[in-house]
Amino acid sequence: MRLDKFLSQQLGISRALVARELRAQRVTVDGEVVKSGAFKLSPEHQVAFDGNALVQQNGPRYFMLNKPQGYVCSTEDPDHPTILYFIDEPVAHKLHAAGRLDIDTTGLVLLTDDGQWSHRITSPKHHCEKTYLVTLELPLAEDTAQQFEQGVQLHGEKSLTKPAQLEKLDDHQVRLTIGEGRYHQVKRMFAAVGNRVVELHRERIGAIALDDTLEPGEYRALTEEEVASVMPG
Repeated sequence: MRLDKFLSQQLGISRALVARELRAQRVTVDGEVVKSGAFKLSPEHQVAFDGNALVQQNGPRYFMLNKPQGYVCSTEDPDHPTILYFIDEPVAHKLHAAGRLDIDTTGLVLLTDDGQWSHRITSPKHHCEKTYLVTLELPLAEDTAQQFEQGVQLHGEKSLTKPAQLEKLDDHQVRLTIGEGRYHQVKRMFAAVGNRVVELHRERIGAIALDDTLEPGEYRALTEEEVASVMPG
C-alpha cells in the first residue's frame, strides 16, 4: 500500500493533508523521515507519526460485543454514544455492525470491516437466524407460539412474517428465533399479538452465540471457527 493512502486511513484525514504532514517531516518509516506519499509500504515497515507508532492492519477484523443499553450501532451519531466507544482497536472507525440493534436493545453485536461477510448476515436471501431473549409486559398468551410459527401480520406490511420459533421460559420471558430482519421486528411481532416487549437481548446470530463471559460493554475477537461459520457453505 502507498504511504499516503495508509496515513489517510489511519489518521482519518485527506490525502492533501497527508502530503502536508509528510512535508513537515512528521512521518517516519523504520525511524527514517519519509516525505513521499508514493512510498510503498510493506507489512514489515514500522510507521510512526510524531513518534507514535501506527499499526498496519493486515486482513479483515471480526469482533463480538455485548452491547449495553443506551448506545447506537451506527459509527457516527450526533445525539447518542455509539458502540465504537467500547472498541479499543486501531482505526476502529473502519468497523461497522453486521446487523444493528436498537438503542435500548442489549446483547450480541458483530463488528467487522469485511463488507461481504456482514452482507451474508444482513442480506434477506441468506436467512441468517437470530435468537433473542424477550421480556414481556403481559403474560404470554397460550396461542402466541402457534401464531409465530404460522406468521403474523405486522402493521403496515403486506406479507406475513416468516415462521419463527418461540420457547416459553416463564409467563413473561421467552426465547425467540427469527430468520429475517424487518424493522423493529421482534417488538412489532409481539405488538401484533397484543403484547409489548419491555426488554430485548440478542443471544445469537447464525452459529455465533454471545460469549457469556463478556460483561456489558466488553468485546473480543471472533475465533476462526466463528468467522468461518458465516462464510458461504
